[in-house]
Amino acid sequence: MNQKTTLVLLALSVITIFALVCVLLASRSGGGGQSGQLPPCPTAAPPAWPHTHPDPSRLFADLSPEELAAVMGFLTLRLGPGLVDAARARPSDTCVYSVELQLPPKAAALAHLDGGGPRPTREALAIVFFGAQAQPNVSELVVGPLPRPSYLRDVTVERYGGPLPYHRRPVLAREYQDIDHMIFDQELPQAAGLLHHCCFYTPQGGHLVTVTTVPRGLQSGDRATWFGLYYNVSGAGVFLHPVGLELLVDHGALDPARWTVQKVFFQGRYYDSLAQLEDQFEAGLVKVVLVPDNGTGGAWSLRSPEPPGPAPPLQFHPEGPRFSVQGSHVASSLWTFSFGLGAFSGLRVFDVRFQGERVAYEVSVQEALAVYGGNSPAAMLTHYMDSSFGIGKYSTPLTRGVDCPYLATYVDWHFLVQSRAPKTVRDALCVFEQNQGLPLRRHHSELYSYYFGGVVETVLVVRSVATLLNYDYVWDMIFHPNGAIEAKVHATGYISSSFLFGAAQRYGNQVGEHMLGTVHTHSVHFKVDLDVAGPENWVWAEDLAFVPAAVPWRPEQQVQRLQVTRKLLETEEQAAFPLGGAAPRYLYLASNRSNKWGRPRGYRVQPLGSAGELLPRNSSMAGALSWVRYQLAVTRRKEEEPSSSSIFNQNDPWAPTVNFADFINNETITGEDLVAWVTAGFLHIPHAEDVPNTVTVGNEVGFFLRPYNFFDEDPSFRSADSMYFREDQDAGACELNAPTCLPQAACAPHLPAFSPGGFSHN
Repeated sequence: MNQKTTLVLLALSVITIFALVCVLLASRSGGGGQSGQLPPCPTAAPPAWPHTHPDPSRLFADLSPEELAAVMGFLTLRLGPGLVDAARARPSDTCVYSVELQLPPKAAALAHLDGGGPRPTREALAIVFFGAQAQPNVSELVVGPLPRPSYLRDVTVERYGGPLPYHRRPVLAREYQDIDHMIFDQELPQAAGLLHHCCFYTPQGGHLVTVTTVPRGLQSGDRATWFGLYYNVSGAGVFLHPVGLELLVDHGALDPARWTVQKVFFQGRYYDSLAQLEDQFEAGLVKVVLVPDNGTGGAWSLRSPEPPGPAPPLQFHPEGPRFSVQGSHVASSLWTFSFGLGAFSGLRVFDVRFQGERVAYEVSVQEALAVYGGNSPAAMLTHYMDSSFGIGKYSTPLTRGVDCPYLATYVDWHFLVQSRAPKTVRDALCVFEQNQGLPLRRHHSELYSYYFGGVVETVLVVRSVATLLNYDYVWDMIFHPNGAIEAKVHATGYISSSFLFGAAQRYGNQVGEHMLGTVHTHSVHFKVDLDVAGPENWVWAEDLAFVPAAVPWRPEQQVQRLQVTRKLLETEEQAAFPLGGAAPRYLYLASNRSNKWGRPRGYRVQPLGSAGELLPRNSSMAGALSWVRYQLAVTRRKEEEPSSSSIFNQNDPWAPTVNFADFINNETITGEDLVAWVTAGFLHIPHAEDVPNTVTVGNEVGFFLRPYNFFDEDPSFRSADSMYFREDQDAGACELNAPTCLPQAACAPHLPAFSPGGFSHN
């Protein structure tokens, strides 16, 4: 081949390659009349599923802004012109503290849902502080019917045996403001020299902030709170910047002019007043540690020093969402339930049905407790009962792509606490279906026959996140495709810290230059009203035992044979299991109906995580926290025992308004409507990696509700998400296995614009 021929062939090759590239680029850019772009993914859920029942969401739906406003207007008329907006009310004023849904009686709700009976009257529960009368007290009023109220009923005596003492009331925002005015305008100037020396203090203020502790005193009737002083670091948690000053403020008087500072603590020593502290400082008798008010690293900002990188993985629905949310009602091919937020108790779900059959009437958070230790007065006394602050009230807007998957369904929540008008938390709840990246079940066989069978684990989740002072709690109710329900909470946010001095290492770890991360425990209480094949249930406990037995074919030999032990628990005392004590590894609530195999249809309650006993029984506060004694307890369901805790327990734990231990009074629990009360928790000894924030990894607790002979076989056997193929089959056939159809279903998800819910409930 001569040179000329070679050049001609080379030129033809280049032209051919160029032509192929042009064709390829044209096909990708939509040339030739065909679009190369992916079609948009469907955004609508299927219209209905076989197990969907009529939407009962209004029965359990939280009050709408219109209903809240109607109740407030009615109360304003009925309570008279002396009613003050709670946002600016002082202790000597009368105000409406809160309004939320009054749940209907269960019997009436079931008669409506199952028997076609009338819809229960929709009512509200209002908490009113009567501070302007001769004997101030707190009352609970039921208001109805909604949406046009015409009556109110005082239920305080009925529920608590008498009016609630006024000192038990939660602290209003105005009370905190008046305490701050007292501290910054009257008290701190008395120690201006010392505070300027240690903490860059100026009388103009703004550089220091207070953080409350609880409980407020040492005995019933007290209302005296230790407040810690921290640097007000913009864009970072103040909780990591204690300056070592703590003040005990007595704010029990109705008149703020009579409030006093009873004690002062500064960097390891106690003083009678700030004036005394200043005098001793001027005399050279106070050893002062200078605390920096700025720095670098995670303690000073949550902003990463690294620039944004590639986007993280994204889940989407290639054939459209497989669930729907209408108001507060969720429906999928497997599950239906109603969801909401209690203003004080937090996340809750009602009328939970799997494949059309109710398995739970209510699953709800009751209380979250954090008990601290330390060598400063604030740290050593602190027992936060978060319902008193408001687990629902302090729910935050959920940030798309971080708090929930980017394409989750987001739902606003409306509430009325400490205000005259309703407020809204935008995107307070989210609902999503999540591929867990894990098989629900699977088997790959190469023994005797060759096949694979499995089901992908996808779950339906409803979530809220509450920020309570320093901690952020991620609350989940999770619904699995095999009929299991999971309730779970993750803890994140900032640790609480105190000034490092003396024998601080006994109470935690040093996590900053002058900062002790203080040891604490987290405990959470849940209410589980299971209705297993009906409201009348029995409680069974099962475990194992090794029993010696002769070997049948060699009687002279003996083996330890493993067998199941079963016991029917007949009383509340038998079904109450103290923390740290022996408890059956299987405990389930069962019907008197049996499955195909003759076993009672049941649901197992499986707690996850336990903090151990937190308070000795001889503690003066043990009654208010008596639910912590039990890892699990089953009691008769009673309308007069709706909650295991009370918002009034926080400020008077020495004479608790609700003592959970009173629920356990040895009543029979065979064939009754029952409630399981579950405690979960963990110990947290803060360490360096808790700065800037505690991570959710490993800091999660909760429980499972798992079918136990409730079905004849695993219901996921009939799952449309299952996959099966044999050696002699084409596993890639689209009609055989749905995942193989995904290339045909490829689509571009619709990504809503990122729009955070902001930083205000307004």
